[in-house]
Amino acid sequence: MAVALFASVDEVSARLAETGYLASGEVATAVFLADRLGKPLLIEGPAGVGKTELAKAVSAASAAELIRLQCYEGIDEARALYEWNHAKQLLRITAGRGESWEQARADVFGEEFLLPRPLLSAIRSEHQTVLLIDETDKADLEVEGLLLEVLSDFQVTVPELGTISARHVPFVVLTSNGTRELSEALRRRCLFLHLDFPDEELERRILRSRVPALEESLAAAVVEMINALRGMGLRKPPSVSETVDWARTLLELGARTLDESVVADSMGVLLKHRTDIEIAHEKLQLPG
Repeated sequence: MAVALFASVDEVSARLAETGYLASGEVATAVFLADRLGKPLLIEGPAGVGKTELAKAVSAASAAELIRLQCYEGIDEARALYEWNHAKQLLRITAGRGESWEQARADVFGEEFLLPRPLLSAIRSEHQTVLLIDETDKADLEVEGLLLEVLSDFQVTVPELGTISARHVPFVVLTSNGTRELSEALRRRCLFLHLDFPDEELERRILRSRVPALEESLAAAVVEMINALRGMGLRKPPSVSETVDWARTLLELGARTLDESVVADSMGVLLKHRTDIEIAHEKLQLPG
């Protein structure tokens, strides 16, 4: 059963803003359409632009439980879908001496011994959920094939129990950093949204929302510096969350302007690779 979470694009924008996520018109429209059409939303873009945060914000805005499948190299069906509690099954078989195998088998492959993982948990949930499949591009092709099956019909077949269909169709968000090209079959099943770093105006609005004590002039200087760093071809440019962290750092340091010493001393808040820091020091001509 599919239940609409949002009544309009404007409502999406307003309710996401209440959670602290400031969405552009394109983002709000993509969320609204994914909700109304019952389609998974595939979000691609560089790390740190707010892909995962958008799924969290949709969960908070709709009061739906967030269920997260974190993908990584080597993840398999047992970690994504379900597995059996083998230790508990063995104890049950051992305790049931004298039973036939058929009697024991009917028992140990019951609900009590099933360990649902994120995909099955979202399908079996009694309540509306937001299913976040994070960093999908890190999963192997076999797991991508599993996703095709699950996202097509929102049902899972457990051979010992039968087919389990979704009680509430989850709002599905898949994220990708683009490290591997996802299949066309998976893309066809999704609506697509590309997220990039926000423009300067939107990032200033984000700072005003997240760090209200920051003076407007300093916020503008912070955003200008962040954009300069992102244009340096760094290994890992600063993310939006790191922009917010740096703004809070400047408040803690009592900085009222971005003088060279403050920037140099706090660069580790923004950049997490030594080579990136060296490039920034050289191009910005910072001390040290």
